[in-house]
Amino acid sequence: MAHSRPPIPDAIARTGVIAIGRRLAPGDVLPIAAALIRGGVEAFEITMGSEGDATLDAIESLSRDLGRAGRLLVGAGTVLDRPSAERAVAAGARFVVMPHLDESLVRWATEQEVPVFPGAFTPTEILAAWRAGASAVKLFPALVAGPAFVRELRGPFPDIPLIPTGGVSVESAEEFVAAGAVAVGLGSWLMAGRDVTLVESRARSAVEAVARARSGVRL
Repeated sequence: MAHSRPPIPDAIARTGVIAIGRRLAPGDVLPIAAALIRGGVEAFEITMGSEGDATLDAIESLSRDLGRAGRLLVGAGTVLDRPSAERAVAAGARFVVMPHLDESLVRWATEQEVPVFPGAFTPTEILAAWRAGASAVKLFPALVAGPAFVRELRGPFPDIPLIPTGGVSVESAEEFVAAGAVAVGLGSWLMAGRDVTLVESRARSAVEAVARARSGVRL
């Protein structure tokens, strides 16, 4: 049975920014999420990892406290297999992000009507991810590829939305979007050492940078 491709969530499409929280202490999750919201970021990816239940608890609490109110779209990142994806979605994740391409996992997410962003780096991987049902393809690691790579990919793949992730800063975010990326994933730069004041400021700068790139205005 064929399944339609889940669309890119509005919270990501609007701002073009996905915040990525990796190995956050339980006490940091909610303050950082609130800072992101104040800065205009509407999507927060919590990465899976050795923390296990703590990660799922963070996804569940954010989904309950902020997601259901429509204030923040909560997703799961670094999802490596189907059991992890199942646990994350059960905890409340509204989108799934992978660092790699697993076509069976992409198809499973599509069947669940969960937007999925598999990681890819080569044209062959990008096309395979799209054909498997990805809502968008995570270009990873973006720092290695660079904005010029995105620009060149728009030629053969004009309809495949790309989300560069990995080493992206506010400066390169603007360049990636100007080159044709639909959004960017911002991790360590945006998390700013868990300083919530700086997180809020950087979130606002990132959203503004994407808006400038989309409008064609460059500083």
